[in-house]
Amino acid sequence: MQLPQAQAAVLEAASAREAQSIDELAAATELPPETVTGAAFGLEEAGLVTVSERVEEAVTPTDEGIEYAERGLPELRLYEAASDVGAGDEPVPMGQVIGAADLEGAAVDIALSNYARKGYGTIDGGEITADPAVEPDADPEARTLDSLAEGGAVSGLDGESLEALERRGLVDRSETTVRELTLTEAGVTALMEGVEVAETVGRLTPALLTSGEWRDVEFAEYNVGADAERIEGGRVHILRQTAERVKDVLVGMGFREMEGPHVDADFWINDCLFMPQDHPARTHWDRFALADPTHIEELPADLVEAVERAHREGVGEDGEGYHSPWDEEFARALALRGHTTSLSARYLSGHEIGGLEPPQRFFSVEKVYRNDTLDPTHLLEFFQIEGWVMAEGLSVRDLMGTFEEFYAQFGITDLEFKPHYNPYTEPSFELFGTHPTTGELVEIGNSGIFRPEMLEPLGVDCDVMAWGLALERLLMLMYGFEDIRDIHGTLCDLDLLRNTEVTY
Repeated sequence: MQLPQAQAAVLEAASAREAQSIDELAAATELPPETVTGAAFGLEEAGLVTVSERVEEAVTPTDEGIEYAERGLPELRLYEAASDVGAGDEPVPMGQVIGAADLEGAAVDIALSNYARKGYGTIDGGEITADPAVEPDADPEARTLDSLAEGGAVSGLDGESLEALERRGLVDRSETTVRELTLTEAGVTALMEGVEVAETVGRLTPALLTSGEWRDVEFAEYNVGADAERIEGGRVHILRQTAERVKDVLVGMGFREMEGPHVDADFWINDCLFMPQDHPARTHWDRFALADPTHIEELPADLVEAVERAHREGVGEDGEGYHSPWDEEFARALALRGHTTSLSARYLSGHEIGGLEPPQRFFSVEKVYRNDTLDPTHLLEFFQIEGWVMAEGLSVRDLMGTFEEFYAQFGITDLEFKPHYNPYTEPSFELFGTHPTTGELVEIGNSGIFRPEMLEPLGVDCDVMAWGLALERLLMLMYGFEDIRDIHGTLCDLDLLRNTEVTY
């Protein structure tokens, strides 16, 4: 029997008694694994070998996981330190325990959150206790991590602990397809009768063409059904594609695009929006402040004075301010913007592109940052569709009609509106759409007419209607996504992103 060189080599290295993997045959034949794979499928098609497949899971500790395997999980170090200083008998100041545990930076938050999750003790009012009944050596996550760090097999490990370690980024899990070959009776017979290497040509070259030898040579057959290396080319993310579509729609409705800084002063982010400085949303729990630099150097003095007056005294004869402290130093603090309404304040004030006369329409589709809890509808950073219209005699009906026209471009016609309160708009309302899969109402935006207390300090003396819509939630209504973490972030579904096309 004549066979191509690679097939002949693989057939001679294969065994009828035990299955051999592609890697083992590659080592025996000194051929690349992909060449052995191609030869294996050719031999299988000829009935000379059988090819079996199985999926093997590999779990390896990350660099952080290896560090914790050596030094101990942060929550275990915290528990041991707490026990050593007597927290098993009475509460102990948390700072004392953290120092004794030699924890710093992100490890402190990791230790505290997992300490509470695992029930090692209580954390309350800056003090910590340790439950004496806890057995640190029995921690399933620690034991699983130690086993993996020592090269232990995945089989037999606690599944819940593996999932927990993966969520914490302490292990990487992957699956590989292992192919194994076994000689058939026909293959054994062929070897006994003798196998010759066929003189075949694998590819057509310029030399074969110019010499005319291509007429006489025998070309190797190609198995077009055999597996080949899959190369995933880059493509524009579906979120970016939809953002560009949103921009096209708004430009078509007569809007112009705004641009501005992601890091801005609290003055532009909140004070210009008539947001009181003691509002809960302005605490460090809800915003990402900057450590260096901490404050903006310059603000327009006349605007600062007007905004402070509105906060303290209100606007108009019957106006009421907040009667609460207002500090310019607080207003100068820098933070990642929690909404793109900071751009609206910059443009309406004339600070960005000069004074504007009505009518005007502006929008932005930009990223914003909030210290939220991650869940299927909330992320730490997401895209906001900001927009506003400046004109005389605007009403809520104008605002609702704008939304109906905009969302109709994306096939969404079942909008619902709910009255709402905002410090910077009155009247205000939230928008809701029906999720196509679950049938639940999903909040997709917030809107209203800007209050005089916001507009007068900015020098605007006509109506302005405005909104902030969530781009990711627009995708949820368009495609039925139930978890926005599927489309971006560390947990995104790559297959979904590669196979979902933007529809208009």
